[in-house]
Amino acid sequence: MRKILLLGAGKIGSAMAEMLTSTGDYAVTVADRDAAALEHISGRNIDRKALDVTDVSALEAAMAGYDAALSALPYYLNVGVAKAARRAKCHYFDLTEDVATTRGVKAEAEGAESAFVPQCGLAPGFISIVAADVASKFETLRSVHMRVGALPIYPDNALKYNLTWSTDGLVNEYCNPCEAIVEGTPREVMPLEGLEHLSLDGVDYEAFNTSGGLGTLTETWAGKVEDLNYKTVRYPGHRDLVKFMAQELRLAGRRDIFKNVLETAIPMTRQDVVLVFVSATGQQDGRLMQQTYAKKIYNAEINGQIWSAIQITTSAGICAMVDLLLDGKLPQRGFVRQEDCKFSDFISNRFGKYYA
Repeated sequence: MRKILLLGAGKIGSAMAEMLTSTGDYAVTVADRDAAALEHISGRNIDRKALDVTDVSALEAAMAGYDAALSALPYYLNVGVAKAARRAKCHYFDLTEDVATTRGVKAEAEGAESAFVPQCGLAPGFISIVAADVASKFETLRSVHMRVGALPIYPDNALKYNLTWSTDGLVNEYCNPCEAIVEGTPREVMPLEGLEHLSLDGVDYEAFNTSGGLGTLTETWAGKVEDLNYKTVRYPGHRDLVKFMAQELRLAGRRDIFKNVLETAIPMTRQDVVLVFVSATGQQDGRLMQQTYAKKIYNAEINGQIWSAIQITTSAGICAMVDLLLDGKLPQRGFVRQEDCKFSDFISNRFGKYYA
C-alpha cells in the first residue's frame, strides 16, 4: 500500500483523496488546519489529521513514513512544504501556477534525495505534456501556442464566468507578468494583453495572456522555438471587464479586495467544461506544417459523486504523476518538469485516462 500525505482538504484536495483511494492501492492521510473541512473527507483508506503547515517541526514530523507529500494548498505555502519534504526525504508534488513558488521549489530540489514535481494538474501540468508531445513531431519548431480554459457550460452573468478553483490562483493569473518566447528570446509579456478570438465546435471564445500556464517550457525550449506563448480561454467580453477591475480600478495592487469581490459576486459551479488546445508549426520532411491537439472535458459522475471538469482534470493530473513516479517512469530525485513525462505514459495511466 502506497502511503500519501495530502495537504489541503478543499475542493481539489478532496477529489485527489477520492481518486487515489478508490484504486485500493493508496492509503491517504488528509491534513488541514480547518477541522470543518476535514469533516467532509470520507472514504476507505483515508485518515484525517489536524495540521498547521506553518508549524515547520510538526509538518516535517507528519511526513515521516510517507512515500509522497501532495500539496493542494494555496501557492504561497508550497515552498515551506517543499523544504520539509527535502528534510524528510519525501517525494513532493504540488499544483502551483505561481512562477516564483516554482523557482523556490526548484531550489529545494537541487541535490535532494527525493523527487520534486511542481506544477501538476491542468495548466501548468497536462498542457505542457501535450505541448511537448506535439512539438516532438517536428524537426525544427517555429511556434507553439497553448490555450486552456475552465468555463461554465451555462454562463449567466456579465463576466460569463463561474469560479471553479482557487481564487488566489485566478487573481495571480490575471495580475502577474507572463512568460513567453518572442522571436526566439525569452521575455515577460503583460497579463490580459494579446487578445485573440477563436472558435471550437461552433462556439466562439477569446484568449489572452495570463501568468503561469507555460510551466518550465520557456527554460526547456529556450533557443529551440521562435514563438511560444500561453493564453487563457474565456467567453467573449470577459477580458475587458477583468482588465477594467484589475487595471482601471487598480485591484491588481489590492489583491485581497480583488479576491473578495470575485468570491462575493461570482458563484461556483460544477457544471463546467475544460478546453485544452495546442497548435504547433515547424518543419516536417522539409515542409512548413502545422499540428493541433484539441480536447474538451466535461463535468461527470465519478464513484457516485458529481465532479466538476476542473476537479477531474486537476486531480487526474497530479494523481497520474504520482502513479508514474512511484512506478519508476519519472526521475526519482531532484527537480522533475511536467514535460519530462511522456504523453503516452500519461494518457494510458489509470488517472490520465480521464483526459482521453
